[in-house]
Amino acid sequence: MRRFIALGALALALVAAPAAVPQQQAPRASLPDIEDEVMCPICGTLLELSFSPQAERERDFIRRLIARGETKNEIKNALVDQYGEDVLAVPGDSGFDLTAWLVPGIGLVALASLLCVAYWRRRGGPPAPDRPENLPLSAEDATRLEQDISSYEL
Repeated sequence: MRRFIALGALALALVAAPAAVPQQQAPRASLPDIEDEVMCPICGTLLELSFSPQAERERDFIRRLIARGETKNEIKNALVDQYGEDVLAVPGDSGFDLTAWLVPGIGLVALASLLCVAYWRRRGGPPAPDRPENLPLSAEDATRLEQDISSYEL
């Protein structure tokens, strides 16, 4: 009997455990957080930099959505529904908009590669083992070098 009670208590604990964990809610949206990611449809500048009447209406629209408790993504979707895709300052992550993210990254990698190659060539590449400057000096050459160095006052 005790075994069944223990198993029942364990089953109840396993069922209740997920309910005891607090649900993580999306962070509350704020106007400054959204203003730097959307554009004024009239000016074509970031909303945070625009002070046209249309920009003020857009800010009021965002404030109303924030007051209703909508998340940042829901607000951005509502702005797209209201003003069109051009209202978003950040390009999308699919289709042609993906090139806006990839091209600068690929350009930086290509530039870094070219700089490495140019530096490598400027240095003359890796030292070759058969170059005279990489070979050890013979005893005769070492004594002649010492005589030449000692003739100068340093």
